[in-house]
Amino acid sequence: MVICGTGGALGNIPILQNKAYFEVKLQQSGVWGVGIATRNTNLNKVPLGEDAQSWVLCSDGTVRHNGEEKYKIGDIPQEGDIMGITYDHVELNFYINGKPTNTPVTSFKGTGSNIDDGAIMDVIFENFSHGPPSGYDSIMVEKSLLEND
Repeated sequence: MVICGTGGALGNIPILQNKAYFEVKLQQSGVWGVGIATRNTNLNKVPLGEDAQSWVLCSDGTVRHNGEEKYKIGDIPQEGDIMGITYDHVELNFYINGKPTNTPVTSFKGTGSNIDDGAIMDVIFENFSHGPPSGYDSIMVEKSLLEND
């Protein structure tokens, strides 16, 4: 899935499994953020992370939630870099090209990304470049056993 333009995007399924992982490849620099959010976040107000409903790593290297800078990473992602995101319902963690940023965030729910100012990002939910850390897997889609395919 390619994300470009201005605004935010949410995944269309909740993360229900114990340990989930997805990646985002930064195709073109600009203003962006990647992380998780609830369906109640304002997707028209970017960057995300300014409300109580979103937790994101932003293009300036800050990890933000509720308008507060929680962390600042040293190596800001550049064009071509791949950001990995792990979520286990207790902690949200970010990785840059397979290396942990050591910026654990807690108390949240959802998936989301935002972009502005020319940024283009590929969101990857399978066939990962760096692969999930041990114990994590791609986001699973819940299916009812009673559904007709």
